[in-house]
Amino acid sequence: MTYIENHLREEGCIFCKALSKEDGPDNLIVFRGKRAFVILNRYPYTSGHLMVVPFAHEETLETLDPETRAEMMELTTQCMSVLRGIYHPHAFNIGANIGEAAGAGVKEHVHIHIVPRWSGDTNFMSTLAETRVLPEALDKTYRRVKEAWPANTTSA
Repeated sequence: MTYIENHLREEGCIFCKALSKEDGPDNLIVFRGKRAFVILNRYPYTSGHLMVVPFAHEETLETLDPETRAEMMELTTQCMSVLRGIYHPHAFNIGANIGEAAGAGVKEHVHIHIVPRWSGDTNFMSTLAETRVLPEALDKTYRRVKEAWPANTTSA
């Protein structure tokens, strides 16, 4: 993981770059709303690790307009519902790392993580070996989430 983080960093915002591409397994965008979108995490902690990201390139939630924040929360809730239907997780971690000191990997573009969790799913790999073990390939996760995303989803 350290090698990937140090050698594959691209210039520019990964979220803004993803927005400029056609949606699919290459950019991992599952859904585009009016003010925010849902994207798979390219380096997930678990299968189904999604993120809700505003179109606006802002560092913090405080600088987003209320409509964007509301849509982000609605999309976060929709992510939970979709992931429950696909993976049947026991719980979720939901949060935003705002700022480098908080652990933000992409500190310049605020986003919310939705991470499905199962009892006993943590192990020594992430902690000691800096390695993540996923039971499913990212392209399969993308297809499953995309297919399960309700066609009638509307934004806030």
